Amino acid sequence: MDLGIAGKTALVCGASKGLGYGCAEALVREGVNVVIVARGAEALEAAAKTLTAAAGNAGPFVKHVAADITTEAGRAAVFALGHDFDIVVTNAGGPPPGDFRNWDREAWIKAVDANMLTPIELIKATVDGMAKRGFGRIVNITSSSVKSPIDILGLSNGARSGLTGFVAGVARTPIAAQGVTINNLLPGSFDTDRLKGTMAGAAQKTGQDFDTVWEARKKNIPARRFGTPAEFGAICAFLCSMQAGYMTGQNVLADGGAYPGTY
Repeated sequence: MDLGIAGKTALVCGASKGLGYGCAEALVREGVNVVIVARGAEALEAAAKTLTAAAGNAGPFVKHVAADITTEAGRAAVFALGHDFDIVVTNAGGPPPGDFRNWDREAWIKAVDANMLTPIELIKATVDGMAKRGFGRIVNITSSSVKSPIDILGLSNGARSGLTGFVAGVARTPIAAQGVTINNLLPGSFDTDRLKGTMAGAAQKTGQDFDTVWEARKKNIPARRFGTPAEFGAICAFLCSMQAGYMTGQNVLADGGAYPGTY
């Protein structure tokens, strides 16, 4: 299927690896120019080289900015390249797990700043230009915990739910009639470094070996496997497509069937 977005330009955050990279790769394969952002310069440069190779000599451009998108300085570095993005994929590392009794105000502010306020700032900086040009796609990578909260991820539950509520309102403003959609993409368990780190922590806490914890987690997923960044990226690319123009304000869950609810 031709997604109809070749030649568009996308900003993809947290794109040096994992789910952000999967989104960037899928967009490049659709002929979309991408600007990828992440904090780690070395990993980001390697990702840019791989994406450039995938694009080919006559393909879209790939630019990279090593910056912390959750800071004003990081966003300024990105927007120094321009504000005219047709597609924006917001993504920031989730806050650490723990017991809510141990989180002080600073921990909460940091979580809200990264996982709620940063996406809002990116939307604010780009959405009016999209509406003026008559096309725009914003996809926020959030978490399945928005649908099914995880007790040890209270910081994430709170901050990302705040973003979800904000998007539910803004996506239905007049921008919806100007060709701009805003949706949230909710990953469950995907085979990424973050999941491996979480599983390693769980193994250490319970005294089990890593493989035991890893396999047990798989068994709790109806698909009996973890998702891959590539298939996550494909879902993201579809949400950015011309064909998805009638979908806005939605929370799209990708979790292998793990969420047990009907709605």
